[in-house]
Amino acid sequence: MTQIRQPIVTIAGHVDHGKTTILDSIRSTFVAKKEAGGITQKISFTIFPSEILSKKCSSLLSEYGIKLEIPGFLFIDTPGHAAFSNLRRRGGALADLAILVVDINEGLMPQTIECIEILKENKTPFIVALNKIDAISGWVKRSERIKESIEQQSEFVKTNFEDKLYKNIAAFSSHGFDSDLFFRVTDFTKQLALIPCSGKTGEGIPELLMMLAGLSQRFLEKQLQVHKEARGTILEVKREKIIICEAILYDGSLSEHDEIAIAGLDKPTITKIRALFEALPIQGFKNAKKVNASAGVQMYLQQADVLPGMPFVVIPKGAKEKEIEKLKAEIQREVSETIKTDKQGIVIKAESLSSLEALIVLLRKSGIKISKAGIGDISKTDLISASSNLKEHLLDSVVLGFNVPLSEEAKTLKQEMKEGEKIKVISHDVVYHIIEELEKWRISRAKEIEREAIAGLTLPCKVKVLRYIFHQSKPAIFGVRVEAGILKSGIHLMNASGKSIDKIKAIQEQNKSVESAAKGKEVAISLPNTTYGRQVREDDMLYSEIHEDVFQKLKENKRFLSHDEISVLQEIAEIKRKEKPTWGI
Repeated sequence: MTQIRQPIVTIAGHVDHGKTTILDSIRSTFVAKKEAGGITQKISFTIFPSEILSKKCSSLLSEYGIKLEIPGFLFIDTPGHAAFSNLRRRGGALADLAILVVDINEGLMPQTIECIEILKENKTPFIVALNKIDAISGWVKRSERIKESIEQQSEFVKTNFEDKLYKNIAAFSSHGFDSDLFFRVTDFTKQLALIPCSGKTGEGIPELLMMLAGLSQRFLEKQLQVHKEARGTILEVKREKIIICEAILYDGSLSEHDEIAIAGLDKPTITKIRALFEALPIQGFKNAKKVNASAGVQMYLQQADVLPGMPFVVIPKGAKEKEIEKLKAEIQREVSETIKTDKQGIVIKAESLSSLEALIVLLRKSGIKISKAGIGDISKTDLISASSNLKEHLLDSVVLGFNVPLSEEAKTLKQEMKEGEKIKVISHDVVYHIIEELEKWRISRAKEIEREAIAGLTLPCKVKVLRYIFHQSKPAIFGVRVEAGILKSGIHLMNASGKSIDKIKAIQEQNKSVESAAKGKEVAISLPNTTYGRQVREDDMLYSEIHEDVFQKLKENKRFLSHDEISVLQEIAEIKRKEKPTWGI
């Protein structure tokens, strides 16, 4: 008989929607209360043998005609951000199934949507735990069965429950899912099953387990077959005197003293397992000489460059050099296919390979190119790499960090950078927010770049000559009122016939020199080669003299001009076209 392994189940969802509390309810411990702030600080895995599953939901399994054949479950409890829903293995996602936890009262939140997108991308089947039903106003636990408990609620509570339920159904529909309560679903291949539950009171938890068991046995039989070759994924790395790795073994058998090849960012590394520990049911580890998939393991390794999220494979005893090189190339290909970079683009960093891939997937969807991708803190080198974009690719002068800080060296360099050399750094523990902030920054920066493009151009301006004469000629100093635009010192003026008059040498307002004057201001201007009464007279309209190439640039960037400036620009074009009909066209 073909050996089948435990399905690997990830529990994912928005922060503080109760993922750990649901797992806590299943294993009847108080792990959730030990977590800082009630929010999971690191990944933990929990083995659920079939005997525990039978104990938790035996009557439900009988009622639904499910004979338990799987050896149990291996649950991965993940932090709030979506990266760990994206843990990978050869050929797809590490998780065979997922429980997406949604607070029935709050509905889909940004991190929930992140998880949905990654689950869809990885084609990971999932069910939905509609958690925190106990928080619905008036809810009372009426039965051990969730279906009966719903039916026995007061009419007020039932109406409230149905209202929240259908809001969630509508939200899932907007993401392309036809969903309903699990006992109303007629085709599990086409409909998403929603299981109302409470991690706090334990309601709906047996139904959740029953659904997982039924779906995994019905749809995942081939996927759960164990092969000879041992493969796994590194979850967490602690560097002490030796390297301690927590990992998931998802295929084959792993033994103490085995040699393993672990993929790296650039090349794989080979190391030996000095000590091996297997995750115990519910919690903790035990020393083991050999471990079979699926299992959570802890490995003490010889010194090696190991990064979280990286895949590993066991090198068979007595393997020849050619076979070893083939395994190394194969496992490294898993990483190189994930981290594909472009010649031009932004710099990104993340805490693990899975985090990095989650970020890459969303950036690719947004059409954003990546020139450099890595794991670990944002370094001084990352900022220098991004600064190479400051000359020609300003919108790429940014570094993204997914749940990673700036190193001390990078902080110092960033502070020392001059205003025009500054690199934008966006770091967050939620992918959704990183992408959102990047898009906002790019839109804002693009506008700044375009504004800078017209900053040195002569802008449209119109002034009316007043009868105040302070000096008649060379220089002519007289009063004007700004009718539209901004009058600036140094610009050339022309009259309403298109004839060039002179360059403004200076502007004074109330006997004080100013560089510019806004619409409505009355100021004195000095024209060094002009005589008042000849080139200019009272009530004349004077315009900023704009060359044809400048007109074209202003026309292309008119969204940065005021309504008055656009109107004056059109007047200037009409004046110029009296002499040259094709001017500015």
